[in-house]
Amino acid sequence: MTVDFATLLAILAMAAATVFTRVSGLALVRHVSLEGSRRQAIESIPPAVLMAVVAPTAFATGIAETIACAVTAFAALRLPMLVSVALGVACVAILRALGL
Repeated sequence: MTVDFATLLAILAMAAATVFTRVSGLALVRHVSLEGSRRQAIESIPPAVLMAVVAPTAFATGIAETIACAVTAFAALRLPMLVSVALGVACVAILRALGL
């Protein structure tokens, strides 16, 4: 197996860009006060990202996936993100097992 230098360089550059964006976000958030509407805006990002990932599945697949996406969306309004995702996965598994 040979390693192409350009490919390795691209992978390292992408890794560095990812680390830089994450670390800079953590460094910048220290200088921002998170009260009121700013806190609400920051807290609304994870559910919005989850719905952006889940929504195409709801419209491009079967009824089991659509129902599971709706369950995930409603759960994301009240429950922690990990619980919402787990609930959606369990829902689609159960619905597929039932033949939907």
